[in-house]
Amino acid sequence: MEDKTIATPFQKKPFKPNPVFVRKNNNNNQIQYNKGKDEENRINEEIISAKVRLVGDNIETPGIYTIVEAIKLARQMNLDLIEISSSAQPPVCRIEDYQKFLYQRKKREKEQKAKTAKIIVKEVRFGPNTDEHDYQFKLKHAKSFLEEGAKVKAYVFFKGRSILFTQQGEILLLRFVNDLEEYGKIEQMPKLEGKRMTVFINPKKKN
Repeated sequence: MEDKTIATPFQKKPFKPNPVFVRKNNNNNQIQYNKGKDEENRINEEIISAKVRLVGDNIETPGIYTIVEAIKLARQMNLDLIEISSSAQPPVCRIEDYQKFLYQRKKREKEQKAKTAKIIVKEVRFGPNTDEHDYQFKLKHAKSFLEEGAKVKAYVFFKGRSILFTQQGEILLLRFVNDLEEYGKIEQMPKLEGKRMTVFINPKKKN
């Protein structure tokens, strides 16, 4: 069956950022082309709403303006009208330099990414009767893990009747933490769960 649905001229189409858009430079009226995948916010004449809510410290009277008034105000300040929340009614806009806006956003995203970077956890396993040579070998590895920025999970595994030596295992882990004091900081005291007594050591931040 033929689809006879007619789109009205008032229907809003979903916004898709243009890979290339044109805008005037406020200082010399030259045409300026901006390219790039970061163009996610509508600016100036790209904003389709008839009214917008202006916010920001550089706005003497924050509130609702017509799009014509808002763009005119941005032009007077030699800045751009930037839509920062398209879902609000009316959309929320700021007036500032668009390139500076993109730079600040990238900076925030980079900082956020650094905070949420995946933490690498390296495991070091002991027995309750680990000899000195084995202990020193694993201590050396733990130091290198922490220097690389990895988190160390050290645990003593109690097999069979060795579960009777939990106190000995705790002493071993506390010694291990103390020997790594220069490289890492304990997250919590040794904790026994099932047949394992575990301690976590976070790397110290480099100055």
